[in-house]
Amino acid sequence: MKDSGPAFPQAPIITKNFGTFKEKGMSLRDYFAAKAMQGYLFSCVQAADNPKMCAQWAYEMADEMLKEREKEIGGT
Repeated sequence: MKDSGPAFPQAPIITKNFGTFKEKGMSLRDYFAAKAMQGYLFSCVQAADNPKMCAQWAYEMADEMLKEREKEIGGT
């Protein structure tokens, strides 16, 4: 699954002892899913009774958000 890269990209970090590295962090897909789940749980108390269903729904919503984003920006 294409995750559209990091949600909050950072410049590479250069250290004296460990060289250059880059912390990827959460993907944009994860960020979208977390936001979708947050809204869903706030609006639907019963969603907390079935966390697996809620998580599946959140990632389905995130995937749709990424598809729409691809249309708008022409892909990344």
